[in-house]
Amino acid sequence: MNILFIDGRNLISKMESIIKSDGQQEVDFSIYNFKGLFNKVLKDISVDKAIFYFGRILEHPITRAKSQQLIEKQRKLKTHLENQGFEVVLAGRVRGHIEKCPRGHEILTFKEKGVDVKIAVDILNIAFKKELKTAVMASSDSDLQPVIKELEGSGVERIYLGFEDKPNKGLSFTTDRTILIRNSELKEFIGTTLI
Repeated sequence: MNILFIDGRNLISKMESIIKSDGQQEVDFSIYNFKGLFNKVLKDISVDKAIFYFGRILEHPITRAKSQQLIEKQRKLKTHLENQGFEVVLAGRVRGHIEKCPRGHEILTFKEKGVDVKIAVDILNIAFKKELKTAVMASSDSDLQPVIKELEGSGVERIYLGFEDKPNKGLSFTTDRTILIRNSELKEFIGTTLI
């Protein structure tokens, strides 16, 4: 099988950064045409299965209302992705914790933990069962380099799907092939009809 493994938070954060740097307003990813984007940039690859991975958002007692908003936003995005034919895996957690700033005050930040581990476990599990022909990794997280390296010599084609804006050189070096999404391609599928 040719499988597209997508680190959801990593991908969307990078997309937001690129789109906002061009002066675009905030994008509602619960109506974004991800299927159209991936069909275009991976037109030469017959993808049998595409999996989005996200950390499960936990309610934080200090920001209960904001937590509920984020949980609802994630639920809408999950439903939207499933309607486009993606499998969605909620793995790990998004947890809030207090960080001390250099000036002495504290801020609440949220960090995702465990998603890259789940992606790595799934890739190796499918590869060891000899069911993986091509692994396309849509993530710019260097934490995935060890699993990509582990696949070397296994007969699995390893493709890094990144962005023309600051691609991850380590992932490009570790994989067999790199495909970069152009900034113009990101904008092309904002709020478009599903294909």
